Amino acid sequence: MRAVRYHEGGDPDVLDLEDIERPDPGRGDVLVEIEAASVNPVDAKFRAAGLPRLPKTTGSDLAGTVVAVGEGVDDYAEGDRVFATGLHTGRFAGGSFAEYAAVPTDLLAHLPEGVSFEHGAAVALVGVTAWRALVHHAGLEPGGTALVHGGNGGVGHVAVGLADALGATPVATARPQYHDALGDLGAGTVLDYGRDDLADAARDATGGADAVLDHMPDTYLGTDVAAAGFGGDIVAIAGDTATFPDVAAARSAELDVHMMSMSNLATHSDAPDIGPILDRIGNLLAEGRLDVTIDRTYGLDEAAEAHRAVLEESFLGKLVVEP
Repeated sequence: MRAVRYHEGGDPDVLDLEDIERPDPGRGDVLVEIEAASVNPVDAKFRAAGLPRLPKTTGSDLAGTVVAVGEGVDDYAEGDRVFATGLHTGRFAGGSFAEYAAVPTDLLAHLPEGVSFEHGAAVALVGVTAWRALVHHAGLEPGGTALVHGGNGGVGHVAVGLADALGATPVATARPQYHDALGDLGAGTVLDYGRDDLADAARDATGGADAVLDHMPDTYLGTDVAAAGFGGDIVAIAGDTATFPDVAAARSAELDVHMMSMSNLATHSDAPDIGPILDRIGNLLAEGRLDVTIDRTYGLDEAAEAHRAVLEESFLGKLVVEP
């Protein structure tokens, strides 16, 4: 089968489209013929660093059809439509920029009829990220408000739609060219993240946010504290460094700050299962209560360009690779 792999860390040109042996499903695995995979910043970052173990097939999530099942698998059968995420964790050797992948069943779910493979792949990682942030960590409830930074991004635009589907009011930050589209996805207000009074504007728009989703805490943590309401939850889903700006203000407002990782989902025994989250996201897509936007698609032979674009370009939604 064909697969996009890297044998060392480096720039996108370390990616090679190779012919490798098709994997066999192990115990608890299914073999998926991949119809679509999405492109995530984590894929490009792992490639640059040469992680998690080499050689590595790049790609974190997929959608496709089950063509074989391993021992001990009862919930899936040949012909089932599925989507999955968690392939970037290093738990197994697979990746999704390939024609086939052997996937542990706890990393996948059935893809509802009516949801395309492209949309299933595009929503998998970002959907689970948004769900864990807003539901598991922030406990966002109907009638609440959510401030979502980077609303045009993969996680951001799905988080806007998810908050709306949960009955909350999302407020997003984004460049002006994305404001109308984010309004269509459910954002009650969209703010230019470059404005000088962002914290005040966000607090005015939310009345004090119940939940804040931040992918750049090194830049926005001070804004988050100022914009959050009493007892609010701030969830940082990315970033390597952050300086807490005002401990007294956070304590006075009794804020909870959550540092969240996706890379531990498939490896940490206390982490929640991915499959049930994917089930709920798939149902929301099938019911038309959640949407995921696909900006463009690539072939496997264009993987290097896809890796470059996901880190360097500004766009709304997700990039998708089709084998």
